[in-house]
Amino acid sequence: MIFYIMHIAFLTPEYPNPATGNSGGLGTSIKNLATSLVTQNIEVSVFIYSQKEDSSFKENGINFYLIKHKKYTFFGWYLYRKHLQQLLNKFIKSKKIDLVEAPDWIGITAFIKLKCPIIIRMHGSDAYFCALEGRKQKWKNRLFEERALKSADALLSVSAFTAEKTRKIFNLKKPISIIPNSIEIGNFPPSAIQPKENRLLYFGTIIRKKGVLELVEIFNEIVLKKPETELLLIGKDVVDIFEKRSTLELFREKLSAVALNQLTYLPEVSYTEIKEHLATATVILLPSFAEALPMTWLEAMAMEKSVVTSNIGWAVEVMINGKTGFTEDPKLHKAYSEKVLYLLNNPEEAKIMGKTARQQVIKKFSSEVVVKKNLGFYKQILQKQ
Repeated sequence: MIFYIMHIAFLTPEYPNPATGNSGGLGTSIKNLATSLVTQNIEVSVFIYSQKEDSSFKENGINFYLIKHKKYTFFGWYLYRKHLQQLLNKFIKSKKIDLVEAPDWIGITAFIKLKCPIIIRMHGSDAYFCALEGRKQKWKNRLFEERALKSADALLSVSAFTAEKTRKIFNLKKPISIIPNSIEIGNFPPSAIQPKENRLLYFGTIIRKKGVLELVEIFNEIVLKKPETELLLIGKDVVDIFEKRSTLELFREKLSAVALNQLTYLPEVSYTEIKEHLATATVILLPSFAEALPMTWLEAMAMEKSVVTSNIGWAVEVMINGKTGFTEDPKLHKAYSEKVLYLLNNPEEAKIMGKTARQQVIKKFSSEVVVKKNLGFYKQILQKQ
């Protein structure tokens, strides 16, 4: 008897591995999915482009192919895509890859023709984030993303909000399936460490779109009522897109004298250290304006942390306001701060919300639940071929 083993490949600019450099939420979400597919006896290959050198290795049952970035005198955007096309088609044939999944970001699959179906999963395109932030998009990125989305064999999105926003931006006609990001629950257990009283934590890039500059005013409001409150800020500082200066500098300048004294900043830290800092925080602040379906939210909720998030779009697909924590418009500084203060002043109720948050993640976003949805989707696409 011959057993057929499905072979799924991912094309991505990032993946959390020492060999591939830094990775954000996109790489983490792909890793979680790839890892869970391997547990279902699916063969998985990950092609990571724009790397320093070509190499390949196998780790935890996943085949990795690092593709070196190439420079061209002219038309590099087109020629590098054709280079990727040639490489992928070679592996599609030799390794019997059934389908290739890629993110919508900068439309890497535009002008790429493969000998198997291409699926685009919407994690948030450049056009999507430009629309949320009120920025103008570069015409070239718009062209690539539109072509990639419209030429894909099937479309997926990590949230219904991202799907509909992207549909309107690009006037997409084909159906978009919704399958959320997933998290390996066992990697984010509730911590036995007692949280430090009155410690707030923000972790993520120090950037305007994540609501960091609203967080300044929120924290100023909090220390007016509770001056002993601390804020730990963790993440890479970036130059603000409007002010052309360090976002961290802008943040510090707007803090009151009391609030500034209560601030601790750490640059990027390891994944393990993030979990340690999550464990010691009383309340996690997640005031982002621009996400698709944020991994940081799932990680904090899985650890039974008290969270106050933004209330925009995707939030209702993750949070239940007043049950799994609180949601609020980050621009309403006083209202947001009051919800944070409520959790600080009512630790028992905050604890119950944290437990409810973990159950929400287990029910809707655990790898065990989400991998089955992805497998069903992949099988459906392959049956149509």
